[in-house]
Amino acid sequence: MTKTQQQTWSQRFESALHPTIARFNASINFDIELIEYDLTGSLAHTKMLAKCEIISTEEGERLVAGLEQIRREYREGNFNPDVDSEDVHFAVEHRLVEIVGDVGKKLHTGRSRNDQVGTDTRLYLREQIQQIRQLLREFQAVLVDIAEKNVETLIPGYTHLQRAQPLSLAHHLLAYFQMSQRDWERLGDVYKRVNISPLGCGALAGTTFPIDRHYSAQLLNFDKVYDNSLDGVSDRDFAIEFLNAASLIMVHLSRLSEEVILWSSEEFGFVTLKDSCATGSSIMPQKKNPDVPELVRGKTGRVFGHLQAMLVMMKGLPLAYNKDLQEDKEGLFDGVNTVKACLSAMTILLGEGLEFRNQRLAEAVAEDFSNATDVADYLAARGVPFREAYNLVGKVVKTSIAAGKLLKDLTLEEWKQLHPKFDKDIYEAILPRQVVAARNSYGGTGFEQVNQALQIARSQINK
Repeated sequence: MTKTQQQTWSQRFESALHPTIARFNASINFDIELIEYDLTGSLAHTKMLAKCEIISTEEGERLVAGLEQIRREYREGNFNPDVDSEDVHFAVEHRLVEIVGDVGKKLHTGRSRNDQVGTDTRLYLREQIQQIRQLLREFQAVLVDIAEKNVETLIPGYTHLQRAQPLSLAHHLLAYFQMSQRDWERLGDVYKRVNISPLGCGALAGTTFPIDRHYSAQLLNFDKVYDNSLDGVSDRDFAIEFLNAASLIMVHLSRLSEEVILWSSEEFGFVTLKDSCATGSSIMPQKKNPDVPELVRGKTGRVFGHLQAMLVMMKGLPLAYNKDLQEDKEGLFDGVNTVKACLSAMTILLGEGLEFRNQRLAEAVAEDFSNATDVADYLAARGVPFREAYNLVGKVVKTSIAAGKLLKDLTLEEWKQLHPKFDKDIYEAILPRQVVAARNSYGGTGFEQVNQALQIARSQINK
């Protein structure tokens, strides 16, 4: 950092930072991500200063033109500040002075880097939230597309990773739709807390200049302004809320990833991975590895880490701004990029990268005792107390396993020996398809309910 640049601080400083400390202190290598938002915020601030006659109209026009020139230079690859600029805010201001002269030094009137960086970060995050919500919609659309084709495709349902009851595959997939719908709604709630302007809060106490914070907020499409300047510059709740919402998105993607990994194994064999979304082994030529879901599962911990880091950073900070807050950006940026990448990858994997093996699924639901509850329900519907029926069926399962039989293999005589209420319609009642169709309570896996759920899901996507 040169002496001239170092003295941006004030004449109180007589020497430049040690080069190692300058590099340690600098954030330009990552907060350059905010340059477009910094320019947008500065344009609004400039227009507000001119409106309030803190600067002249002509000065405002020169500043606006200079800021727009910097935007063009950056987009064309001709503005590449280095560590000497320390951060994106100083880099922009320094370049602005080069372009428009001393009037560029008026840009910072009535604001601090503290409210400036808070504004930039919120402008960045609200745009990213909208993009992630759109990616969630695309993910949901693929889930619904697959579900609509598989309403009557059956898949084993599990509890404790043990066969429990058969399900409509569509019902299973729609569970992830519901998770992602909560994610979509949750991000909408977070957006409300992101979309509040700290611009004009100054370093911590406001400013002596007659600024109009509501006007600059209006120019930037913020819903409102912070009511307390201390809170405005030190609040990172919105970033923590976002990382919490991002972590839940990753939880849901990771759970689905784990299922895809299991389903693609030879032990399950429920899906086949296509070559476009799988890799091979460097030594075992027969293998096809589920890299996409494994990476999603692995990256989930990374987003959790950013949330934890933000919470730990904030827990001990006194009011108002502290340099610790520079550490909010890398984790936030990486959290955003990770969620977006994982959503995109999982959408492609589901839509293009795997096939459900319907014959294997049909065999799977026919080779277990997941219809045992339906035998108990059969008796309960005929007046036998459910707990008595439950205990009876438990004994039936035990003896059937010992005999190497499934429930469907029992003769009618054997059924009647177990309980006189059994009749020949028991065979229809325990067919996997009937077991699924019969669960027609609201939100259940019955085909009628699933078709209704699909209609609702499709309408939500199209809103």
